[in-house]
Amino acid sequence: IQDSVLEDVLEVEGVVIAHGDVAGYAQLIDPVTDEAIGGFGPPTIGTSWDPDSTVVEIREGSAPEGFGEVAVDASTAERHDLRIGQPIQILFEGPPQEFTISAIVGFGEADNLAGATLAMFDLPTAQQALGKVGVFDAINVIAEDGVSASALRARIEQALPDGVEAVTASAVADENTEALSEGLGFFKTALLVFAFIALFVGAFIIFNTFSIITAQRTRELALLRALGASRGQVLASVLTEAALVGVFASVIGLAAGVVIALGLQALLSAFGIDLPSTSTQVLPRTIVVSLLVGTVVTVLSSILPARRASRVAPVEALRGDQPTAGRSLRRRLISGVVVTAVGAGLLALGLFGGGSNAALTIGVGAVVMFLGIAMLAPLFARPLARVIGAPLVKLGIQGKLGRENAMRNPRRTASTASALMIGLGLVAMVSILASSLKASFNAALEETLKADLTLTTTSFISFSPQVADLVRAVPEIEAVSEFRQNGFEYEGRTVFMTAVDPGTIGQVAEVDMEAGRIDALGQGSLLVYREVAESEGLEVGESVTLSFPAGGDRDYIVGGIYADNRLLGDWLLSITAYEQVFTEQLDTFVLVKGRSGIAPAELQRAVEAAVTEYPNIEVQDQASFREKQAGFIDQILGLVTALLALAILIAVFGIVNTLGLSIYERTRELGLLRAVGMTRRQVRSMIRWESVIIAVFGALLGLAIGILFGWALQRALVDDGLSELAIPGGQLLVYLVIAGLMGVLAAVLPARRAAKLNVLEAISYE
Repeated sequence: IQDSVLEDVLEVEGVVIAHGDVAGYAQLIDPVTDEAIGGFGPPTIGTSWDPDSTVVEIREGSAPEGFGEVAVDASTAERHDLRIGQPIQILFEGPPQEFTISAIVGFGEADNLAGATLAMFDLPTAQQALGKVGVFDAINVIAEDGVSASALRARIEQALPDGVEAVTASAVADENTEALSEGLGFFKTALLVFAFIALFVGAFIIFNTFSIITAQRTRELALLRALGASRGQVLASVLTEAALVGVFASVIGLAAGVVIALGLQALLSAFGIDLPSTSTQVLPRTIVVSLLVGTVVTVLSSILPARRASRVAPVEALRGDQPTAGRSLRRRLISGVVVTAVGAGLLALGLFGGGSNAALTIGVGAVVMFLGIAMLAPLFARPLARVIGAPLVKLGIQGKLGRENAMRNPRRTASTASALMIGLGLVAMVSILASSLKASFNAALEETLKADLTLTTTSFISFSPQVADLVRAVPEIEAVSEFRQNGFEYEGRTVFMTAVDPGTIGQVAEVDMEAGRIDALGQGSLLVYREVAESEGLEVGESVTLSFPAGGDRDYIVGGIYADNRLLGDWLLSITAYEQVFTEQLDTFVLVKGRSGIAPAELQRAVEAAVTEYPNIEVQDQASFREKQAGFIDQILGLVTALLALAILIAVFGIVNTLGLSIYERTRELGLLRAVGMTRRQVRSMIRWESVIIAVFGALLGLAIGILFGWALQRALVDDGLSELAIPGGQLLVYLVIAGLMGVLAAVLPARRAAKLNVLEAISYE
């Protein structure tokens, strides 16, 4: 907005105060460590000081006045020990500049705005430092008493030039909220997926628990049948019990969720991310959904055990010994194969069929496939338990009996192991995906990158284009090519593009053109990745309309189609075209090619010396660049694995639960073993080895499924750049060992309880 518009706004009837604001990239440099502050997630913002703001309050010092003074947020000041009167260097889109801290500010009770690092200047200074002399990003207006916001907006609208709109504060707040919600959409969806995985694993535990307790109450339930209770009444009694358990557990889970949310908010504050606007929100829908989901999952998980209990004939159930085998293997085999095949079909359809609901189809397919494999698991639980437990036989009677106990009830062993199978299978899949991503990225660099050095920032954020200008002045340099990335709208959806210099891109990278020429890239033309061109029906010479936040709608001619998007992305603009549609000009990374005959170490030293005034810049050769990107992938893998660890923890509780209930069920048997000479230590070892066999069995199933899912995902994403399949064998072996250790830990409490049974009471137990 041209700053002359401010005078027109001030003349509108009903306006008391009108103040122009600007904002942009500004990154503080720690005066002690000389390292860039912030950038890992929350933005680093420079903005103008609004003397009429009711949001920002001065904690120390005075408002910035004149060029050379800056106010910083209290969180940054505390974390980096910044003080009033201290000089500090700040990086901008233009050259770095030095300021003196005049104020430390807060936002109500919060020390910052959701973790953002903030530098505030008076308006003329902000305009000059942020490269916005003569313009505003916004004009904030306060109305006279008695004048409504909507009425004033209508008056101001009439005084504005084309391309500028008047919007009420409430409308801006709603837009910002919607934008934030959209931005967090993927994150919220991801968390809900992990929550579903935890519930899915928990459903196996609930199913196993009700299967065991209804089997233990067979005589009791049969007595009710003999006294006249119908099958429906027995079924209803078990389901009612499940519903009550579900409600009780859901209430506890909801309360725990609130406590965890408070803990996460405190954790964010510890990392310097304050949420200033309000307290923790517990919406009515959250309460309703939590109670419903927890109760429904519990009831659904108990239906099969309840039906099994209601179908036992009274006379058969009142016998002293109850069969533990049960259903026809043929029926289980057929139904398990059918369910697994349906799941595999849905998974393949989602991965390779495309469509708008691909993610949902993949999720449903994975769930169905897990269920099918869980149905098949009892068929090979006994032979696998025999193989897994074979080495334990050499340990003595406790090892042999531990293996026999794991083999005795294949359905129970398989159901308990299936919970661990799901969690570990997903961890294995993610590990394979991460390894494949790193291998594909390395292959892409080897195939497409001709540059000797890459310039990025230490905090994965964009940086001033003046860095590239400094490097161009180095005599040892042959070519410098900037890369910028941003988003725009195409046919109503947000997509991302890369901007390059068509004159230098060919010197630092291989661009495989399928149609057109790289030099067709210009101010009115763009290049498109092959897969995008095919899906959108675009050909060379066609016109496309793109929508930009600042540049509005722009028409471009498709100048060419390229075959590899691993470096360039899906849409490619020239730097010149980029500058016309985006107000902020920052580089994402810069590729540098040295002159022939220059030693790599000499080239790197020369470039590092040229960018010393930008301490946020990292100069890396190809090996270091690959290592940094691999580290970033490993961080994401660690986060996903940590979230999946919740499902694995639930599965471990399932093993503890199953062992505890089975010990109660085998009280008399354990008493007899003690009576004939088995020591407490041998009893503990027997239970421990049984737990290890169950855990390793579940881990083997999980790793097998994880490898299958990882392979399928890699094949489905080949055209999206995941060209290499890498299976981290050593990492998967570590997961198997960890599963065995978890089996040992899961057995601690049940084994202790079994060892402490009173022999005489156990023998007489009915």
